[in-house]
Amino acid sequence: QLAEHRQRHGPPPWHRPAAARADTLAALVAAVDLRGRGGAGFPVARKLEAVAARPGRPVLVVNGVEGEPLAAKDRALLVAAPHLVLDGAQAVARAIGATALLVVTQERVVPSVRRAAAERTGAARDPVPVTVIGAERAFVAGEETAVVHWITAGDPRPTARPPRPVERGVDGRPTLVHNAETLAQLALLLARGPKWYRAVGTRAEPGTTLVTLSGAVRRPGVYEVALGEAVAAIVERAGGATEPLRALLVGGYFGVYRAAPAALRATWSRAGLAAIDASPGAGVLHLLGASLCPVAEAGRLARLLAGQSAGQCGPCARGLPEIAAGLRALGEIGPAAAPAVRARVERWMGEVSGRGACRYPDGAVAVLRSALELFRDDWDQHARGGCVAAGG
Repeated sequence: QLAEHRQRHGPPPWHRPAAARADTLAALVAAVDLRGRGGAGFPVARKLEAVAARPGRPVLVVNGVEGEPLAAKDRALLVAAPHLVLDGAQAVARAIGATALLVVTQERVVPSVRRAAAERTGAARDPVPVTVIGAERAFVAGEETAVVHWITAGDPRPTARPPRPVERGVDGRPTLVHNAETLAQLALLLARGPKWYRAVGTRAEPGTTLVTLSGAVRRPGVYEVALGEAVAAIVERAGGATEPLRALLVGGYFGVYRAAPAALRATWSRAGLAAIDASPGAGVLHLLGASLCPVAEAGRLARLLAGQSAGQCGPCARGLPEIAAGLRALGEIGPAAAPAVRARVERWMGEVSGRGACRYPDGAVAVLRSALELFRDDWDQHARGGCVAAGG
C-alpha cells in the first residue's frame, strides 16, 4: 500500500531538487556510479544525458519483462515493492520531461503494478500518467529494443542496428528504457542521498543489488546483497548448497559457467566477478550440484537458446541449432570421432559470434563455450560411454 510505502521511504522523491532536471539527476547518479541492473551494467547517467540531448518530448519505459529464465528479481520487486519502482520512474520522467511513462512487465505482474498506479491519484497524483502493458515472456523479449518493438508493433524482436531507442523509439520519440531494479535503486538514492547509499557496498561500487539464487541451494529465491559480498556468503545466506557443487552459472543464461571453488571465492560486483572472467549479468547465481550431469545440462541449455531466438538472422536461425545438435552429438559419439565433432562445434561458435542481427547469438555462444571448456572431461567420458556425474 502507498501509505505504508510513504511511511517507510518518505515523500515522493521526484519532489527533490536533484530530479528537477536531467543534468542534476545525472550528476547525482554519477556520484555513486549507478549502473543499470538489467544485464549490461550501462552507466545510468549516460543514458539520462543521451535522451536529454535529443529534441522532442521523450518517453520513459520501465522494463520489467525479465526474459532471463533464471531471474526473478524484477518480478519480485514489482509485486512486493511496486511503489519504489514507480517513485524512481516518476523522478526520471520529471527530470527528462517525459510525457508518457510505460511499464512493461509479465502478464502475471500487471495487476500488482496497476493497483499501485491506481493508488497514486488524487492528492497523491504523480506528474506523469502510467500505462501498464503485459509482455510476452521470451528470452529475447527483455532486451530494450525488443521491449520497444513490443510496444510499437506487438513483436518482441531485438536489433543491433540504429536508430537506438534513445534516438527514435516509441511513437518515433526519444525513448529511455530502464530496468525495474535500476529505478528502485534510483528512488532510494534520491530519497536517502549518496552518503546513505555509499554506506554499504565497495568504494568503487556502492549500494546493494538483487540476486536470484536457484539450483542446488537450500532456499532458492531473490536476495538483496551488498555489492562486494562474497559469493560463498550469499550462498550461505540462502541456506547453503544441498550437495557438493561442481560449478556455478554466474550471470544467467548469458553468463558463464565457472568451477565452484573459484566462483565461491569471488565477490559479487563487476570488479569481483571480473577476476573470474564473469559479470553479474541479470543478477543470477545457479548452482550445479555434483549429481547433475553437466553434459545433459549444457545440451538442454543449447536447445533452449536455439529455440528462444527471434530467428531473424542466419547465426540464430541456423547456427544455434547446429551448435545444439553438435553438442548433443559430442556427448554421444565415440572417442575416435569426438575430436572432429568438437572442432566443428568450436568453428561454428566462432562463425556465429559477432555476426547476429542483435547480441543474442553472442551471449548464447559465450555461455555454451564456457560449458564446453569447463566440462571437457565430462564430454570425453560421455564419448567413451560413461558419465562422471555423481548421479551417473
